[in-house]
Amino acid sequence: MKEEKIIVPANGYMMLFVFLILFFGGIITMITLKNPWLLLSVITGVFIAPGFIMVQPNGSRVLLLFGEYVGTVKKNGFYWVNPFYTKKKISLRASNFDSERLKVNDKLGNPVMISTILVWRVQNTYKAAFDVDNYENFVRVQTDAAVRKLASMYPYDNFADEGVDEDITLRSSVNEVSTALEKEIDERLTTAGIEVLEARIGYLAYANEIANAMLKRQQATAIVAARHKIVEGAVSMVEMAIEQLSKKEVVHLDEERKAAMVSNLMVVLCGDKDASPVLNTGTLSH
Repeated sequence: MKEEKIIVPANGYMMLFVFLILFFGGIITMITLKNPWLLLSVITGVFIAPGFIMVQPNGSRVLLLFGEYVGTVKKNGFYWVNPFYTKKKISLRASNFDSERLKVNDKLGNPVMISTILVWRVQNTYKAAFDVDNYENFVRVQTDAAVRKLASMYPYDNFADEGVDEDITLRSSVNEVSTALEKEIDERLTTAGIEVLEARIGYLAYANEIANAMLKRQQATAIVAARHKIVEGAVSMVEMAIEQLSKKEVVHLDEERKAAMVSNLMVVLCGDKDASPVLNTGTLSH
């Protein structure tokens, strides 16, 4: 397989001067001297004209002669090449690609909506021009395929009730997932001479058919976690209260009254709403 060949054509300004002399000078001289043979000078100028090319910064021109690859011009400037060359323009600038939102299944089989943002540029003009049919369409198709594969490798999130304890998830492991996605896309686009500058998840959510159920599940998980912290704190506060009362001998409580006190404090501290106290104006026994 051929590789990219960088060439620097002839200076375009010098050939532009020659073109002006042959074309306009030939016309003026032919009219002045009325010599039809000077028409050859005009025809030569017309023949030279298609050879002019201009390469802008971060641009390139791939040159072919009757189907044979001649080389690539990457250095910006004004040049003149063989008029018979076929000139194909390929941009070397960085391009953004925001993929469509795809419905795929994660590692647990849950349908999710996912899209990716890709920053890429052409590195090898020969591969981009001749190894694939349309390198821009190739980038789109291969990126979608890489996203589908990536989504199937990781779960959307960890769920303790299913025994899922993954170190990397699509939702929480942004850096790890982006690195894996970039590597996967880069391997696929190497065939087309494409360099991947950055790849990351642009959109991620559960599919509509399970979004409400998963939202309730996440809310329930959050509530359980919050309750756990509340109970943990309440037990510490009750333990401290009983310890301080006994230490300072404020009141002597038997085991039955301690149990009642613990029960009341736990109800007050762990309840969803503010407790309404009932004042006892009698003794502790009544």
